[in-house]
Amino acid sequence: MIAGIGFITVLLSVFLILKHYMSPVPTFILIPAIASVAAGYGWQTGEFILHGMKSVAPIGIMFIFATLFFGIIISAGTLAPIIHFIFRLAGHDPIKICLGTALLAMLAETSTSGVVAVMIVVPAMMPLFDGLGMRRTTMATVLSLGAGLICTQPWGSTAQRCMLALNLTPADLWLPILLPLGVGMICVFLTAAYLGWQEKKRIGPVQLAKKINRRKPTAEEQYMEQYKRPKLAVFNVLLVLFTIAILIIGLVPTPVVFMAAMAIALITNYPNVEAQKFILGYHAKNALVMSSIVFATGSLVGIMNDTGMITAMAQAIVYIIPDSLGTHIALFAGLLGLPASLLFDPSSFYFGVLPVLAQAGAAYGVAPVEVARAAFFGQMNMGFPISPLTGTTFLLMATTRIDLAEHQKKTFPWAFGITIIMLVTAIAIGAITP
Repeated sequence: MIAGIGFITVLLSVFLILKHYMSPVPTFILIPAIASVAAGYGWQTGEFILHGMKSVAPIGIMFIFATLFFGIIISAGTLAPIIHFIFRLAGHDPIKICLGTALLAMLAETSTSGVVAVMIVVPAMMPLFDGLGMRRTTMATVLSLGAGLICTQPWGSTAQRCMLALNLTPADLWLPILLPLGVGMICVFLTAAYLGWQEKKRIGPVQLAKKINRRKPTAEEQYMEQYKRPKLAVFNVLLVLFTIAILIIGLVPTPVVFMAAMAIALITNYPNVEAQKFILGYHAKNALVMSSIVFATGSLVGIMNDTGMITAMAQAIVYIIPDSLGTHIALFAGLLGLPASLLFDPSSFYFGVLPVLAQAGAAYGVAPVEVARAAFFGQMNMGFPISPLTGTTFLLMATTRIDLAEHQKKTFPWAFGITIIMLVTAIAIGAITP
C-alpha cells in the first residue's frame, strides 16, 4: 500500500509540474503532505517535513550565497575583458568564433544560471555569426553544449538536487567524475571546431561586414553599467578560482565557502553600503527562487524517506526488474539521463525518479552513488538546453529566432554523443560499474 501511495505521489507531482498546473514549490509541499496524511501518519507529517527541511538546510544556504556570489562577479563586469579577448582572437574565422562561443558559454554558465549564459553569449556572438553568414543554429548548438557541460558544476542546481536526493557530498558525486567531465570538455571544443569548419566550408571566403549592427542595450543594462568594476576583473577571476579550489579540497563546508566568498566579493567590488544593498537586492530574486525550491523539496524528501515510501517503491521495482537487468541499472540510468531531460524537469527526476532507481540498484549490489553519477552526465546537464521544460531553452529560441524542433534535431546527437563518451570514460576508470 505504501509503495502505491509513493508512486502516486511521484507521478502526480511530475504530472502537475510538467503540465504547468503547479510550480515545483507548492507541488513538493502539498502533494507529499496530503499523501502522508492519506497513508495514516496524520500529525507526524509535520515532523517528517521538519526533518527533511533540516537535511536540506546546508544546501539551501549554499544555494543562496552561491547565487549571490556569482551574481556579484558578473555584475562587476568580470567577463567583459574575456569577451573582448575572444573577439580579438576569433577575428573572421568561423572555427575560432565557434570555439570562442563554447568558451564564453562555459564561463557564463559558472553563474549557475542558463538564462545568464544565454543573455551573455547571444548578444555578444550573434553579430559575428550574422556578419559572416554563419547559421544561428550552429551558435545555439555550441552554446548549448558548452553551457550543458558546465551545468555539472557542484554548486549548480542539478548537482544540488542530485546530492540532496541521495544525501551525497561533492566528494561522492563530483570528484570521481572529474576526468570524464574533462574528456567531455575536450569533446565540446572539438565539436565546436568541427561545426565551425563546416560553416567555413559552407560559406567560403567571406569578409566580415565592416559595420555590425549590435543589439541596443536595454535600459536595465545601461543602468547596470555604473556597477561594473573593470579594474577588479583580475581580482575577481582569482577569487573565483580560489573559491573553486577550496570547494574541491573539501576542508571547509560548502555553504561557508560561498558565504565568505560572497562577502569578500561584495565589499571589494562595492565598498559603498548603498551599492552593496542594491546589488544584493538585484540578485536576491534568483537566490530566493532557487533556494525556495530546495527547501520545498526538503518536504518531499522528508516525507518520502520517513514514511518508507522510497524503500517500498524500490522493493516493488526490484520485484519487477529481471535479475539480468538489475545489475546494470547504473548503465541504464546513464543511457536514459539525457533523453529523460525531454520528459522530466530536474526536480521531478532527481527527487522522484533517481531515488527509486538508486534504491532498486542497491538491491542488486549497485551503489546508489554510481547510479547518480551515471544519470548526472545527461539529465538536465547536457540535456537542459534542449529540454522543453526549461525557460532557458525558450529564451535561447527567442533570442536566436530559431525553431525548437530544428535546434533539438541538430543539438541532440552531439549532446547525446558527448554524454555517452563521458559515461564510457567513467566506466573505464571505475567510477561507474556497468
